[in-house]
Amino acid sequence: MRITLSIVALFFMVSCSPKITSSFDTKHPALTAEDKVAFLDIPHKVPSGAKKTGTAKFGDTGFTTDCGFDSNLIKARKAARENGANIVKVVRKKKPDVWSSCYRLEIEFYFYDGDVSRLEQYQLQIK
Repeated sequence: MRITLSIVALFFMVSCSPKITSSFDTKHPALTAEDKVAFLDIPHKVPSGAKKTGTAKFGDTGFTTDCGFDSNLIKARKAARENGANIVKVVRKKKPDVWSSCYRLEIEFYFYDGDVSRLEQYQLQIK
């Protein structure tokens, strides 16, 4: 009985998170929490000289919660820092609709030698 309850509890914990698939071709040393990471939405341009390091897709499992645009970007920033990327670029965005209450995103990760805080970028809406 305990095992069944544990499995059910684990299912609900895992199924409430967005489905995230990522792939990194180039790995740089991990960034610290103090290192800046820029968020570039669709209209923002990736600076010349930035090197693409990987990609990610954020989807919906059907039971997903906490999958708003900013929540997904925060998760993407964590993946970027772990893999040494300092730019998170949104290349495709599907807003919540009848079929899903989540933002579905395609992200590219970049490493840029310049000052990312000077880039025109999306500002997170912290609530």
